Parts: sequence; C-alpha cells; structure tokens
Amino acid sequence: MPKALCLFSLVASILIVVLFVADAALGMMGSKSIAPMGGVNTTLDIVFAIVGGILIYLSWSTYREQR
Repeated sequence: MPKALCLFSLVASILIVVLFVADAALGMMGSKSIAPMGGVNTTLDIVFAIVGGILIYLSWSTYREQR
C-alpha cells in the first residue's frame, strides 16, 4: 500500500506541474483563451510548478526507500 500511495502522489504531482507550466506558457504567449486556467497569474503558476517539482522529488525518494 505505501508503494501505491507514493506512485499516486508522483503521478498527481506530475499532472500538477504539467498543468501549471502549460498555463504559464500559454498565458505568456498570449493564448489565454486556451490556457487551462486562463493564464491569469503567472507568478502563482510558477510557484505551484516549483512546489509540484518538490513533491515529485519527495515522492520519488520515498518510493526508492520503500524498495
């Protein structure tokens, strides 16, 4: 069960990073109509992408310790 939770959090954090990076990139390019969350606040997108990256690292290192 702990391995499954580590993998679930790894997949969820990857999705978070992809979502916020796509929103920031499309918001900066001027395509706010197709941005996932409207591309309103780029600073918030960058902060959430960094936090998602930290969560990816923590999930991966915990998964490796479970082996």
